[in-house]
This record gives sequence, structure tokens and C-alpha cells, in this order.
Amino acid sequence: MALAAEKRAKTEEKEGERLPGRILVVDDEKSLAGILRRELQRFGHTVDICFGGREALAMLNLKGYGVMILDLKMPDINGIQVLQKIKKVPDPPEVIILTGHATVENALAAMKLGAFEYLRKPFKLSSLNLVIGKALAKRAAYEDDRLIQNRVEEAEIVYRSGKMARVMDLIPKIASSDSTVLVIGESGTGKELIACEIHKNSLRASGPMIDINCSAIQDTLLESELFGFEKGAFTGADTCKPGLFELADSGTIFLDEVGDLSLRLQAKILRALESKSFFRVGGTRNISVNVRVVAATNKDLKALIQKTLFREDLYYRLSTIVMHLPALRERKDDIPVLCEYFLSQLMPERPFIISAKAMSLLHSYDWPGNVRELKNVMERAILVCRGNVIEPADLCPDISASALGKTAGVEEGESQMVCLRDLEKQQIIKVLDAVDWHRGEAARLLGISPKTLYRKIREFRLQSPQPSEVK
Repeated sequence: MALAAEKRAKTEEKEGERLPGRILVVDDEKSLAGILRRELQRFGHTVDICFGGREALAMLNLKGYGVMILDLKMPDINGIQVLQKIKKVPDPPEVIILTGHATVENALAAMKLGAFEYLRKPFKLSSLNLVIGKALAKRAAYEDDRLIQNRVEEAEIVYRSGKMARVMDLIPKIASSDSTVLVIGESGTGKELIACEIHKNSLRASGPMIDINCSAIQDTLLESELFGFEKGAFTGADTCKPGLFELADSGTIFLDEVGDLSLRLQAKILRALESKSFFRVGGTRNISVNVRVVAATNKDLKALIQKTLFREDLYYRLSTIVMHLPALRERKDDIPVLCEYFLSQLMPERPFIISAKAMSLLHSYDWPGNVRELKNVMERAILVCRGNVIEPADLCPDISASALGKTAGVEEGESQMVCLRDLEKQQIIKVLDAVDWHRGEAARLLGISPKTLYRKIREFRLQSPQPSEVK
């Protein structure tokens, strides 16, 4: 997403403290170019210099730069010509024009060609660095948005079960409208993937898809992330910043874990949904946006309404269309195809198969963490498995223990405890051997603390085959 307000504010709190970046200085005044490199490096930037437009274009094709400081008047090709050619570079930098030959005409020409800012010589280094910080912040926000768009394009939902087929059949119908959508499902069921599918199949697919986890950011910062802020709105707000609703204009905004919103923010979001407009933090101008909202939660919003923790009017505004995602335990037909998909994604160069016994254990498990947990189990199995066949011993101890708990009779309680102890010992030995007895790594793979692992090693009287090499 866009950079968190707190991080942005901290980077602009003191003069000269800005986001560090890679900068190219282009100026035929060699002494000035050298001074700029030395001074900007003091601010933490990585700086290269060159003395002509053609050299600058060649360097852009060899290296990536976040910002270019460009003189307009140069002996080979001038700054306006460089700006025209920069458009053809795959990942062009933000350009700050720096010149002693400023006129209204060339200033307008530079800005029309996409220059970020226009500074006239002489100038203060602190002022230049302030502009650089703003340019890098803009670029960082663009990079975040581009990563989100890539994730939307790569999103893939794998299924075989009838329950998921019915969910997927609804998406084209839902996507064709502009109604708000509420996706309800347990953690790890793939609510974000569903939101991405709705966006990809909608008339807004060419617009941005912006997402935010409402439970991941503290309330005071979340407001400025959603709605942006004006310059001077709070300490450190040295420039105005658009919010996520603004960035999502003509596209879709996905509000994940909407059930964790405070009542104060619920009221602000309700107003934005009803009026299709909002005020930035500290702002007086009403900003109108054309945004579709998809929200998701793993909580029972109706129960929260009864406890006055969630606004009933916001619930009805969000729930124009409601989609319920089934838990993995309710669609176990999807487990084999999901396993195959995760294995191919995690390690495509090494084909794996899952033994019948291991697959039986996977089917018998209840999957409280749903699809996300299954992916983690496959990742761990790949690391532990010595060959190409994943066996029960390669799975998490919880899965084997769960299966034993379901199949063992009450009268077999004593033998069950013995079997479970043996399985636990076997799993620990297998993981330790797989990581050459690196106990820290083994503890991570087993999902236990190093202290617990040391206790188990003593309890089972385990010894490394090569004690001198234990890490």
C-alpha cells in the first residue's frame, strides 16, 4: 500500500532527513555536480553524476534511479530533449529541473513533459533535499501500488469442490455491478483472493486495486491512511498526502478485517460510502471519488452489532452483496489440488508426490488455519522430505496427533500415548537430520521454541551423529 502515515511523517520530521534514494545528477557545470554529489550523499542518498544529456540517457539504461536532477541548458542535448526521451525508458525516474536559465515557457514545457519540480539557481541544498524527499515518497507510493497490481494479476484460486464452484460462479455476476460486497470467512480461507477476482472481472479492472488490513494499523494512523492528510494537519505533516480512497479512484478498495474498525472510523467510512466523498485529515475541501468497496471479515458482525461494537447502518451499507467462503474442513475435496498447486509453486524444479497415508492424514485434519495453514504445511514438508515422496513423518506433528485422537478408541488410551510419543520423537529426529542438527532452524520448522526443542532432545535422549558439528 501507500507508505504508512507515521513512517512518512518521521522521514520528514527534520530538515534534511528524507527517504534515501538513488539519484543521478546531470549538469555540465562539473564543480556544481561534484558539490551536489558530496552534499546529497551526506543526506544518505546514493548519487552518480554525469555532464551531458546523452550520457545521462545511457546511464538510465544501465542503472535504475529514483530521481534525476537535470539541468536544462547543456552543450549536447538540452534538458527538454532529455525529458522527451525519458518517456521511453521502462522505469523512468522522477525528474527535478535545476537551472539558472528559468523562463515561464521552459518551466511549463518541462512540467507538461512530466517533470516533478522546477528549481532555479541559486538554491538551498536543504530545499533541494526536501523536493527529493517528496519525489522519492511519490515513487515509493507508486511502487507499492504496482506491487499490489501485480499481486492482483497473479492471484489464482484453486478448487475442485462443489462449494467453491458455487462461490466462483457468483463472481462474474457480482463483478458486473458496482454494489459493495462483504466477504465473510474464517482466517486463511482466501478472502483477499476473492476480492481480487471480483476486481479483475469488473468494469474497473483497468483501474487500481488498493487493499488495506484494518486490524494491522493503529486507529490514529488508519484514518490518515484511508483519507490522506493536508500539510500541517499534525506534527510532521510537512506536505499533503492522498489517502487510499483517493488512490483507488476509478478502481476498487478492499477493506480487510473491517470488523476491527473503531466506531469513530466506522462513522467516517459510512459517510464516505454514502456521499462518495470525504475530507482529508486537517482538510476543508470535500474530495469526491468513484470507488467500489469490497470488505471482508472473519467476525460475526451481527453479534458485534448486538454488543454495540459495530454500526448497524454500516453493516447494511457494506452487505449489499454477501459472499460466504467455506472453511477448508468443509471442502476437503480441494485438498489434493491445493497441495499439488502449492508444491508446484514452492519448488517447481523438483516434483513432489504425496503418499496415500500422508494424504489420508491431510484429509482427516480439521485445518483451523484453512488454506493458509495447508500452504505452510506443504512448505515445511518440502524442507523436511529427503526424497520426492512426502510421507506422514514429513507433516506437522499436530496433523498426526489429530488423526490419532480421532481414530483411537477410549480403551486404547495407553497405547495412543505411546504412539503419539513415538511419532513426536520420529518427527523431531527427521527435522534435526534435515537441517544438520541446526537446533534453531529445527525449532522454527517444528513450530516450537528452541527451549522446548532442547527439552525434547533431553527427554528422548537424542544425540547428533556428529556431535562436534552441532550448531
